[in-house]
Amino acid sequence: MPTLLNLLAGVSLLVWGTHIVRTGILRLYGADLRRVLRRSISHRFSAFVAGLGVTGLIQSSTATALIVAAFAGQGLIGTAPALAVMLGADVGTSLVTVILSFDLSWLAPLLIFVGVTLFLTLQATNVGRFGRILIGLGLIMFALQWISVAAKPFVQAAGVKVIFASLTGDIVLDMLVAALFTMLCYSSLAVVLLVAALASLHVIALPVALGLVLGANLGSGLLGMLSTLRSPPEARRVTLGNFLFKLIGCVIAMPLLLHVETWIDTLALDKAREVVLFHLGYNIALALLFIFWTEKIARVAERLLPARRVADNPSLPRHLDPSALTTPTLAIANAAREAMRIGDVVEDMLNGMLTVMKTNDRALAGRLRQKDDIVDELYTAVKLYLTQISREALDDKEGRRWADIVSFTINLEQVGDIIERVLIDLEEKKIDKHRSFSDAGMAEICDLHARLVANLRLGMSVFLNGDLKSAQELLAQKVLFRDLERAYADTHLTRLAGNTLESIETSSLHLDLISDLKRINSHICSIAYPILEEAGVLARTRLKEPEPATPPDDDPVPAKARNGKAEWSKRKPKAA
Repeated sequence: MPTLLNLLAGVSLLVWGTHIVRTGILRLYGADLRRVLRRSISHRFSAFVAGLGVTGLIQSSTATALIVAAFAGQGLIGTAPALAVMLGADVGTSLVTVILSFDLSWLAPLLIFVGVTLFLTLQATNVGRFGRILIGLGLIMFALQWISVAAKPFVQAAGVKVIFASLTGDIVLDMLVAALFTMLCYSSLAVVLLVAALASLHVIALPVALGLVLGANLGSGLLGMLSTLRSPPEARRVTLGNFLFKLIGCVIAMPLLLHVETWIDTLALDKAREVVLFHLGYNIALALLFIFWTEKIARVAERLLPARRVADNPSLPRHLDPSALTTPTLAIANAAREAMRIGDVVEDMLNGMLTVMKTNDRALAGRLRQKDDIVDELYTAVKLYLTQISREALDDKEGRRWADIVSFTINLEQVGDIIERVLIDLEEKKIDKHRSFSDAGMAEICDLHARLVANLRLGMSVFLNGDLKSAQELLAQKVLFRDLERAYADTHLTRLAGNTLESIETSSLHLDLISDLKRINSHICSIAYPILEEAGVLARTRLKEPEPATPPDDDPVPAKARNGKAEWSKRKPKAA
């Protein structure tokens, strides 16, 4: 039992090390890597090289597949160039496998020591995050040594020999076992390294190892398809085409495997080296075979997964790319873009609200109230998306931006709720009763509304750019709006005193309306607070400092101290 636990611990450590390296590089360099992929799609060979280079860094063709599929789903890359990227990604993974298969036992302790030192001392910086990557690399190398040591006594067990004996002579079974194990480990790299380690210990024969390598490649293709099941068809075409590459490659390689095994035996290499070189050669052969067939496979994928012709649902998020969650900087930018969409919907509601006030359009009021549901759903989507971003991976600036987006969307959601209640009041108190505002009252409402829309646009600009001067202007507009609301409430009461019929009929609605507009404006102007607070120009309170208390009159008491000496004051005698 201890031997089995040691072996399982080594395999787990190998998978965990690959996970740390992949997520660490994506968090640190993910935005740059995505930019490289987007700029390298003009030609199939440049796309191939980009996929090779990016996957060589992140050590996961599945992670590359998710990034490229997300680009395809957003219409930023076509299916054919995306498939060329994936061919390069598979070669990149096999190159990393070859590098990690060398005896780097001397390097593992050094990488772990340097990585832990950097991570603990400079955790909040990019240097500290790079230390995390070094820890992952060290763990991978250490795990391979651990597996080699733990497997030696494990090989002698009779039960183990029976298990591995069942994998001999049936290539299909070997492939299925490796494919399943790859999906469980979420890494074909870890599985191929494990197979190489077991082959070097003679736990498995070379034919079994080669079948397992084919299965690991097939499993990575299945893993990509499963990871994009909920994505649009344009995104799923990429993982489907990549899976077709691997499936066709396995079908071609199966009858040739015996000849390949004979040729590999003539090389007289170490068994582990033979396994990783076969993995590299197999993926290079696939790339050479299919690099000129990407358009044809892309057309097959497009026929199997046609685009869905459905009406655009405005309540569905457009910028919340799940594959960007491993790159916090990019994920926060996506959340900010979606938050701006909420602002656009709120602006449409504000503009439509004024039309309802002027025309008593009940149908328009109903459509505008439905838009509040859109605001609520987008707000929920942004909030849930932000909660999936690892807070540990955010530096101070990114953490503040994360909080700003949350605050911005909360304020917009509350603005939407207020507008919905205003529309209900208009229907019940104005449209149903066929009432109208007085000309003077309507002019006041139009003035406040125009200022409100202008402040919303200014607030969205402040949120997007973080400009201090604009934030100060927005806060000044809040004070001006409050003063206007009070002034217009007073003029309305003056019109009531003059017995103006329209003012009397709509008095309650009018006062509630300008009060609601002020509340909306307060939520909008709250956008400026984080920028002003960070700049140190925001007062902690609007209350005036209290006046010094008048000292008692009966006896002399110390009023205040200056330069260490007490000053005394006496009360004036009371008037008779």
